[in-house]
Amino acid sequence: MNAAGNGAAAELLVADNAGVRTITLNRPHRKNAMTWALWRDLADVLRDTGTDRSVRAVVLTGAGGAFCSGADISVPDARHPMDKMRIFSDLALQLHELPVPAVAKVTGVAVGAGWNLALGCDLVVATPDATFAQIFARRGLSLDLGGSWLLPKLVGLQQAKRLALLAETLDAAGAEALGLVTWVVAADEIDEFTDDLAARLAAGPPVALAQTKALLNEGADATLREALAGEARAQGVNFATADAPEAYAAFATKRAPRFTGEWSLPPAGEQRTRGGNAGSQGPKE
Repeated sequence: MNAAGNGAAAELLVADNAGVRTITLNRPHRKNAMTWALWRDLADVLRDTGTDRSVRAVVLTGAGGAFCSGADISVPDARHPMDKMRIFSDLALQLHELPVPAVAKVTGVAVGAGWNLALGCDLVVATPDATFAQIFARRGLSLDLGGSWLLPKLVGLQQAKRLALLAETLDAAGAEALGLVTWVVAADEIDEFTDDLAARLAAGPPVALAQTKALLNEGADATLREALAGEARAQGVNFATADAPEAYAAFATKRAPRFTGEWSLPPAGEQRTRGGNAGSQGPKE
């Protein structure tokens, strides 16, 4: 996939390698602060990624030693605020509903909507010098890009209020202690660590991982009965792919499984033939 954006230097870089799509915010001179055009472009890339079966995992990061310093309020934009919020809402949903695992690789600052962009990913890897803040209150604003939904689910209501109302800055260790960072990795090791992590995710069973991600997201608001019903539906789909029998075969022969997510149910007519006499007892056509 080609880099997105206008001009000689694209502000959104997209690179694919072995099933892993790396999306890089590329405005290092502004610590990757986002213009409204860049928010829209990122939402479009995520939408395309969700329908591209060649992509098995996503890494979202920023160029130049920063992740994202939020919205670039220095760039004038005359559009109605509700139009801007629709772009935010679209992006937050595209990231949340992405059917492949997403990893945020955070170096430097991740503040405001930039932090919520990282929290919208499934896993977060950060360097020790990374800093995080729900900076909205310092700007006379309230949370956006899904922060009001994400924070209470990740840290509980009281800690979410602390972070949002006081707009405190956390270092990587503090964010990890609250469960807002999955791993803290040395700056000279983060690329290798994230590459290995993304490769492991990309090698997993794509249909099963997509359903597991959706079940976990939906389970946060579901009753136990609803969660169990969702699990039952998901397993039915998993057993209809080639990945479940491939996993059993790999275990039996002591080799690594090769997951593809391919649909493996035979056509309906072939199913009836395989059913033998049981299929012949049904009504005649």
